[in-house]
Amino acid sequence: MNLFLISIMALSLTPRQQALSAIAACEAKGDQVALTACLNEGFDNGLTVSEAKEALSQLYAYTGFPRSLNALGSLKAVLEDREAKGLNTDPGREADPLPAGYDALKQGTEIQTLLSGQPFDYSFAPQTDYYLKAHLFGDIFARNNLSHADREIVTVSAIACLPGCEPQLRAHVSGALNLGVKEDELRSIPSVLEATVGIEAAERLRAALASVFGDSHQAVQTVDFSVWPKGEPNTAYAQYFIGNSYLAPLPGGVVNVTFEPACRNNWHIHHRLVQVLICVAGRGWYQEWGKPAVELRPGIIIEIPEGVKHWHGAAKDSWFQHLTYHKDVREGASNEWLESVSDDHYGRL
Repeated sequence: MNLFLISIMALSLTPRQQALSAIAACEAKGDQVALTACLNEGFDNGLTVSEAKEALSQLYAYTGFPRSLNALGSLKAVLEDREAKGLNTDPGREADPLPAGYDALKQGTEIQTLLSGQPFDYSFAPQTDYYLKAHLFGDIFARNNLSHADREIVTVSAIACLPGCEPQLRAHVSGALNLGVKEDELRSIPSVLEATVGIEAAERLRAALASVFGDSHQAVQTVDFSVWPKGEPNTAYAQYFIGNSYLAPLPGGVVNVTFEPACRNNWHIHHRLVQVLICVAGRGWYQEWGKPAVELRPGIIIEIPEGVKHWHGAAKDSWFQHLTYHKDVREGASNEWLESVSDDHYGRL
């Protein structure tokens, strides 16, 4: 991945902020390989060792010690590797010592109130209320080698990667605004997440942003690319598709085809061969000329007879994946590409 390429989509985030978002997401996902790449790229673009260490340490309060410690182990390995290669890595500055008589509970209560927009007391579990105020917002947020806004970029990026934590995500989107993160910066984070850890986390954050800002948002069904790989952009046949598709060749001549929402191929005809589609993830459509469209869901198998004009692709609100292979292939087999599936035709499905 290249955070400078992401910056085309995330113009409101500096490369350093993008790096904080990316490493937080990788930590939350537990993806040490991607984390290693993001750390290296972050160090090449202005992130300091102190900032990276602080971000990964803070996240134990949100994602747990196991993920935080694993990530810090990856950070240590990255630094050793960069030193061995003679690469420059800015150590940054350590947080200033806390003043004598510092009252973590008092200071933490003030920060939590600022983040929440009002006093917050978790009377159901007083001990947790104390930990939040005195430790998380008192001890951790008091360390000034990351700003409060930086810490919320880190927190929002991590929680977006945790299914089932949507209420906390919405709360931290609001809290991030209260602690100095700009709206356009928050709206840029999903682009970083999508490029770093995938569409699922990005869509989760987009939904939270829409809820906080009162936007209309059509929920998009995502797929897990760790089950069926997304593959590479289908550039060779892009002219025959509306939207983006991706190809991942699999053993035995089978290809996994991934369609982004609303992506579909043109009407086309297979000559002297039969195509088979095995739907594995998301939701899509298949239609033969002159017949109603058929909804595609995981487990559905479509055998497309030779000589039949047809098209297939994703639903407008879902990513879609199908496996495909050809059978009964005879000499002179070919594929005839025809007109595109119009927006009007597709929109009526």
